[in-house]
Amino acid sequence: MNINEIDFWVLNLIQENLKCGFLDFVFKYLTHLGDGGIFWTLCGAAMAMSKRYRRCGMTVLFGLLLCLIFGNLLLKPLIARPRPCHINPDVQLLIDMPQDGSFPSGHTYSSFTAAFIVLLNRSRGKFYGRLGAVFLPLASLVAFSRLYLYVHFPSDILGGIVLAAAASYLSIVWERRAFRHETP
Repeated sequence: MNINEIDFWVLNLIQENLKCGFLDFVFKYLTHLGDGGIFWTLCGAAMAMSKRYRRCGMTVLFGLLLCLIFGNLLLKPLIARPRPCHINPDVQLLIDMPQDGSFPSGHTYSSFTAAFIVLLNRSRGKFYGRLGAVFLPLASLVAFSRLYLYVHFPSDILGGIVLAAAASYLSIVWERRAFRHETP
């Protein structure tokens, strides 16, 4: 089996075994938390406005900027992978058909970048633990929604998580250098 066969096998497994009215409703709306990274940008901005959580918020915003540059501006146009809904138009979509490339999943990398940065933040206060405990499952659900809604392949999701890990790492390195003279 090659990667395309595995991707479609997973998507068909989801379509054949998990589709139901309740999940249609939940994922149709939940997926919008990843639209353009806006929700995660707002979370980062809200944290950046607080003196106590400014470093983490700025790091989230920087990570999202890296994702925008490397994911949306470089990788998506360069790879230009068609989406599953473009290849198999027989599946009825619950959301508007996306027009950009499939790899990597932008919803996934923006969601996981915010989650990883909050979880790995140096300060590691109770706030970060609680927020990370919300962000990570939420990021996972947003990523899964893209599979459920038939607009991304599983390999797009994995690519998004890898990009998020790289952006998170680079952002944390940036944060440590940018805020070197401040206490966490």
